Amino acid sequence: MSNTSPADYIVDRRLLQRKLSFWRVVSILLLIAGLVFIGLRVSGRSSLGLASSHIARITISGVITGDRATLKLINDVAESKNTAGVILAIDSPGGTTTGAEKLFIALRRLAAKKPMVAVVGTMAASGAYIAAIGADHIVAPGNALVGSIGVLFEYPDLSGLLGKVGVKMDSVKSSPLKAEPSGYEPTSPEVRAALASLVADSFTWFKGLVKDRRGMTDAQLAAVDDGRVFTGRQGIGLKLIDEVGEEREGVAWLERVRKVPHGLPVRDWTTTDRFQRFGIFSSAAKIAEVLGFPALANVLGGTETYAQGQLLDGLVAIWQAGPAN
Repeated sequence: MSNTSPADYIVDRRLLQRKLSFWRVVSILLLIAGLVFIGLRVSGRSSLGLASSHIARITISGVITGDRATLKLINDVAESKNTAGVILAIDSPGGTTTGAEKLFIALRRLAAKKPMVAVVGTMAASGAYIAAIGADHIVAPGNALVGSIGVLFEYPDLSGLLGKVGVKMDSVKSSPLKAEPSGYEPTSPEVRAALASLVADSFTWFKGLVKDRRGMTDAQLAAVDDGRVFTGRQGIGLKLIDEVGEEREGVAWLERVRKVPHGLPVRDWTTTDRFQRFGIFSSAAKIAEVLGFPALANVLGGTETYAQGQLLDGLVAIWQAGPAN
């Protein structure tokens, strides 16, 4: 028969729990340290790969905003002495018109220094198609989506909702068009005309880029400038792309037409932080969850998705499928 009192049992149990928690924390720290070490080793080997002659792969994905990190990356590739050619890997529905314009200018500067081919993944629409025509040759799979030549200005009209709840927004403005559209009252004909003027100007700019870069006649441009997307197969006949294929065809074009040396490795150039690039934080988050630290898992996992979900403001060149009927 045991002589251990209930109080002693509780104390022993708490001591045991503290010891287990201590060793859990130590285990997590050791595993994170190991992952960081592996990431640094792999990152180091990747950097060494950029020190020899190669074809650089620049990936344009998600919403295009013309962010500084991407523009700097493009400039770094342009200045790299070891980059013999560039694959512009695109998988994006577009983004802001200003962001697409910045990206296009940076890509044309790059193309002036390095042979570059655009290789579409699943989509290069709107602002992403502007990026694609920054290259001198466009390759896309037969079922990829390309085009969507057009510009959009969207804003919410909350006037009906505010009227139902009995709220009215009032303002004193220096002129009728100041801070319009507000979203708090129906859009007046004058405001709509001003917005239409902005859209028309950017649309004319977009069409001019496509016509010039793709060598289209007015009739050929009119066949594709209604905002639709087309498949890669359709894009061939419409002069939106040059070749149906994938990265292998893009590399072959660089070697055959632009005389890039045969057999060079393709190396990724990326703006992503190396710890995120190798999934270190997400791996550590999974470990913390398994070991019974959900709060720590949430913190570690959050570092992978921080700064995502940027809001778009102003004119956008972006494509998305409408809701099903």
